[in-house]
Amino acid sequence: MRTICFYFQVHQPLRIKPYRFFDIGADHYYWDDYSNKSIIRKVAQKCYLPMNALLLDLIHHYNGKFKVAFSISGVCLDQFESYAPDVLESFKRLVDTGHVELLNETDAHSLSSLISKTEFQRMVNLHRDKIKKHFNGYEPKVFRNTELIYSDKIGAMIAEMGFEGMLTEGAKHILGWKSPNFVYENSIDPKLKILLRNFQLSDDIAFRFSNRTWSDYPLTTEKFVTWINAFPKEQQVLNLFMDYETFGEHQWAETGIFEFMKALPNAVFKYTDFGFSTPTGVVREGTPVAKINVPIPISWADEERDLTAWLGNDLQNEAFTKLYEMESRVAKIEDPDIQRDWNYLQTSDHFYYMCTKFFSDGAVHSYFSHYDTPYDAFINYMNVLSDFILRVKRKEEETTVISD
Repeated sequence: MRTICFYFQVHQPLRIKPYRFFDIGADHYYWDDYSNKSIIRKVAQKCYLPMNALLLDLIHHYNGKFKVAFSISGVCLDQFESYAPDVLESFKRLVDTGHVELLNETDAHSLSSLISKTEFQRMVNLHRDKIKKHFNGYEPKVFRNTELIYSDKIGAMIAEMGFEGMLTEGAKHILGWKSPNFVYENSIDPKLKILLRNFQLSDDIAFRFSNRTWSDYPLTTEKFVTWINAFPKEQQVLNLFMDYETFGEHQWAETGIFEFMKALPNAVFKYTDFGFSTPTGVVREGTPVAKINVPIPISWADEERDLTAWLGNDLQNEAFTKLYEMESRVAKIEDPDIQRDWNYLQTSDHFYYMCTKFFSDGAVHSYFSHYDTPYDAFINYMNVLSDFILRVKRKEEETTVISD
């Protein structure tokens, strides 16, 4: 039986409050608690709670034949714990069914895999521990890096950490003529199986569902199963990876997105030879057809499927470099506030807000940013980072005095 693998990314950053130059050295708390709580509660009502309830009903209705996977960032879990414990409980109920898989990622949804193996491993272990804590000792077997960022070397690091599989983008410039609808393996360590997102069908749901100018609008379950039935029989897995906020937040309830998802399993079971699996099920049961060669990192962002959404201009690179210059110094400091802020300052969204891309992808970046311009995002972040560096220096001086 061929299979559909649904994976949903669940992430909300901790947004930084307006932080002026004159706050440097005077105000050491950076986070906009009011906005963060308001956004979590809004998305909870529009997406997390209704969609979790729908998925739970589907799992029960089909006696576990319907399966999905989630990657919930650590920074999002922290906010659920503080602002939306009802959402956290609803995810626990899903996982308790035994038909929902949780994936490991970096705790702060960071870009650490691009710059520091040590910090990357620390972030992965932090997230692994957090998943264990919240979900009754659950241990993920498959890894999903921030924004599906992947390269051969990143995959080799993940294999070294004991994971069985990893998710990434089925980017055209990597695949060429090959299909994403197979299991592949890491080119350095073949033990690691690689699942590639079918971006065409994933984006039909995530981005084009409510677009009335789209030639295939409206998207119905009948149309969708016709498309997947057209795949050659040897293509065994369809990976549909998307933001969980697709449901109710990016695609409002009025678009019919919930009804589409509710009807999809029945249409798949009735009219196709597909079933549903989780990523671990796919990597254990599927046979890799080839190695996938990705010498330069890819992601699922924008048309280029590269890193330019986060590290594509001088502003982003200056902030990124300045932050990670602090790694070895922060590692020696045991202060919990310093460690908390170090983690949260690594969240990739801070760099995404600084993106100066225009044309087709510019509107997407503007939609997700709460800043008026990328330059405002950069100035605000660098002000905060300047204060953070002062705090680290002060802690180092205190430690020196004590040791003397």
